[in-house]
Amino acid sequence: MSKSSIFSFSLSALENQLISLNLKKHNATQIYNWIYQKHIDTFSKMTNIAKSSLDVLDENFNINKLTIVDMQIDPNDQTTKFLFRLCDDNCVETVLMKFDYGYSVCVSTQVGCNMGCKFCASGLLKKIRDLTIDEMVLQILHVKQHLNKLNGQRLNNVVFMGIGEPFDNYKNLTETIKIINDDHGLAIGSRHITVSTCGLVDKIILFAQTFKQIGLAISLHAPNDELRNELMPINKKYNLAKLMDVCKQYIRITNRRITFEYVLLKGINDSLLHAQQLSALLKNMLCYVNLIVYNKTKISKFSKSNNAKLFLDYLLKHGVNTTIRLERGKIINAACGQLRANNL
Repeated sequence: MSKSSIFSFSLSALENQLISLNLKKHNATQIYNWIYQKHIDTFSKMTNIAKSSLDVLDENFNINKLTIVDMQIDPNDQTTKFLFRLCDDNCVETVLMKFDYGYSVCVSTQVGCNMGCKFCASGLLKKIRDLTIDEMVLQILHVKQHLNKLNGQRLNNVVFMGIGEPFDNYKNLTETIKIINDDHGLAIGSRHITVSTCGLVDKIILFAQTFKQIGLAISLHAPNDELRNELMPINKKYNLAKLMDVCKQYIRITNRRITFEYVLLKGINDSLLHAQQLSALLKNMLCYVNLIVYNKTKISKFSKSNNAKLFLDYLLKHGVNTTIRLERGKIINAACGQLRANNL
């Protein structure tokens, strides 16, 4: 009989599993405390659960781990990039970043990515499979344990912005969020969790109706359909008119602002005309733009823009809340997918 990862179950799902095994419902909360707060690695250490129940747990579940293949630390800002090996020998990346407001972890949701965004290192390696619930939870749990051992600090924020398109793995993503958000689980507050999507319109409203407090970031990167079609193939299915319409619906449902991510690519999307088009596209919308400074890599044809300040100033002048994202992990090439690509 194959065992299930104990990290694959939300609290309510685990309660149902235990009841089906003739165990007590409240054992689920006890188990959550042991694995997420005390970080135990065997069922035998769960001293407040009956021995007969522990035997049943051991027969049906495992307390699995991810294997670290590589870990790189940027000496300038202490950004740490992990390369994890999964049980089938595939690898994914997870990045821990330090900011003034605390520590944030960037989580992968798939092995590879099928979205094909031209500027993204992750898209160079096509999707092999979705990550399972436990594989996403374990990325966060491992980073939390690493941080605790390093300096006793707590993990403040979780962003699903690593390898893969989160909404292309919707069911596993939402179950993962339930686990990390649970007070008995990793206890990451709803407003400290953000999901980034390149624009899977059919999932955005469903997500808004289910998770009204979770942050949403849209990878935009172009202010018109012609350019976005070229940079992001998803736009051919969900054009900007469809995307903007569903974003406005999202805001009405949640009353939360959307983050629009916009990577500045030299000579491609960084002109004053592009800033004007972006300003018009987002006019009067509850949102802000996060401008991303692009760092050229050996595997990319794109270059860093020199127009970040010009672009920023124009958007601010025309009423669009805008910031330039702080660069993190520049020395270790911390862009999504780079460490995995180099390893392969």
